[in-house]
Amino acid sequence: MNDPRAALSALQKELSQVLFGQEQVIRELLATAVAGGHALLEGLPGLGKTLLAKAFAQASGLSYRRIQFTPDLLPADITGTEILEDGQFVFRPGPLFAQVVLADEINRATPKTQSALLEAMQEQSVTVSGLRHPLPEPFLVLATQNPLELEGTYPLPEAQLDRFMAKISVQAPPRATWVRILSEEPTPPSAVEGLDLLAARAESRQVVASQPALEAIADTAQLSSEEKHLRMPLSPRGAKAWLALAKALAYLSGRAHLEWDDLRNAALPALAHRLLLTEEAQFEGLQVAQVIQDLLRRTMPK
Repeated sequence: MNDPRAALSALQKELSQVLFGQEQVIRELLATAVAGGHALLEGLPGLGKTLLAKAFAQASGLSYRRIQFTPDLLPADITGTEILEDGQFVFRPGPLFAQVVLADEINRATPKTQSALLEAMQEQSVTVSGLRHPLPEPFLVLATQNPLELEGTYPLPEAQLDRFMAKISVQAPPRATWVRILSEEPTPPSAVEGLDLLAARAESRQVVASQPALEAIADTAQLSSEEKHLRMPLSPRGAKAWLALAKALAYLSGRAHLEWDDLRNAALPALAHRLLLTEEAQFEGLQVAQVIQDLLRRTMPK
């Protein structure tokens, strides 16, 4: 299988046999991987977030490590450290040195440990004792997060959130899927032949975005800076992540040109964790999804 897009389609089918009734979640995860970003999977315990991350690594043939985040986890436990061996210091890599890293329940660790991921996610390297150690390619962080209302969770710092290209909301499956979940065991995923994620990323970048589409993104960014309900508007990094995710969705659909629906479908996962509401808006019960939908109505054709 030499076509990266065909391999991705096969990967999507494999994952749908593992996580039932979550086709949109799987598609958004694949789009994030194709776009070259990291994904934050948010949802209540037991919905299959960890299962999806492990299945993605298995089916894609990428190396995989899982880090269970806890309050006593230290940055060196993630990045690695130097140890004295035969009279000299030798670097021992931490679990970050894998192609797919699952940061499980990331918001149960302290902000200090959460921020240890910043350099890895942005620069694809870690620095220990002044020496830079590159991480493997492709490198993808899949973090799972419990809703902040649960006991023992710490909110992710804004800078950490911004390093995730997409925040993917994992909801309970539709009722029609429950009987299948209860009566059928997931099929262990098979490794997909010919999957070249780096080649898919290169092809995804070639998807053409029209001038009106680029102007709509710019208009949305401008309006977000004027929106009274937001304390943090859309940044250039966020706008570029939105565009890259929309291009990846178009690529997965087999199109060489961006359509308005691609931008709309990419907006919530790309922007929901970046457009932060004011305290007044939260007190009023306003949801960030409502603000995003209002911005899109004002900047995009129906």
